[in-house]
Amino acid sequence: MRQENVYLAIQAIQQAESLSIQLLCEVAGIPRSSYYKWLHRVLSVREAENQELTEVMMFLYEKVEGTFGYRQLTLHMRRQTKRPINHKRVQRLMKIKGIQSVIRRKKKKYERSTPQQVAENLLNRNFQADVPNQKWVTDVTEFKYGNGQKAYLSAILDLHDKSIVSYVLGHSNNNPLVFKTLKLALRAAPKSRPMLHSDRGFQYTSLRFKEMLDEAKMKQSMSRVGCCIDNGPMESFWGTLKCEKYYLHTYRSFEALKKDIDDYIHFYNNERLQAKLNGLSPMEFRTKAA
Repeated sequence: MRQENVYLAIQAIQQAESLSIQLLCEVAGIPRSSYYKWLHRVLSVREAENQELTEVMMFLYEKVEGTFGYRQLTLHMRRQTKRPINHKRVQRLMKIKGIQSVIRRKKKKYERSTPQQVAENLLNRNFQADVPNQKWVTDVTEFKYGNGQKAYLSAILDLHDKSIVSYVLGHSNNNPLVFKTLKLALRAAPKSRPMLHSDRGFQYTSLRFKEMLDEAKMKQSMSRVGCCIDNGPMESFWGTLKCEKYYLHTYRSFEALKKDIDDYIHFYNNERLQAKLNGLSPMEFRTKAA
């Protein structure tokens, strides 16, 4: 693989910079004849397959702005080529091309407010749901745009298929943001009575939020103090969204941020394949269950 990388590097540099092959081979410490032998070789079946897979891989990688690692690339390459591709093969191809997924950033810690009311941790890290709209999780996360301005995204995720049931992006982290998210979720899934799990943020511990849940005949569950893992799937989605979209751009306006969030959530729900969903997207998995 090392020699293959040298030849590929020489080829790429020569095509980009129009430098002398003789010079590049001397720098790499290899005979020019060896390079030309490699260049004009007849590809084996395996090499031809790798070349084809690399083209597919790079197309997908560039489509998602370099955010996919080998797991996500493998899932999407299997879907696109309709072949049983091994993830280790994708890892090797990524190494040859010198690509990797972006690194996630640490979540910022926030001070907690005194709650008006709290609920037990009924979910208790049992993140499996047998049917849609059985267990929902929710949270609010922060984004920055413009000249230090902030936006807040509230969302509800269904644990059955990891789909985003509803979401609202607003200028303030307040009760109306969360209340509207719940109303949209109930509108999207009428007559459903899921358990709703959250952290102990002030919106979720408010008396009005509890009244809304009671009116909808929903059970409320809350994470324990300081245990963000109790709401792991929601935290995981925030990380995915920020890693695969938000951190890759600088947003000058609220509208530009909202457009990218709208586009990404549509992509996540309908196109982003997940191994835990048998290689389907959340909405494909949801439709199959229905």
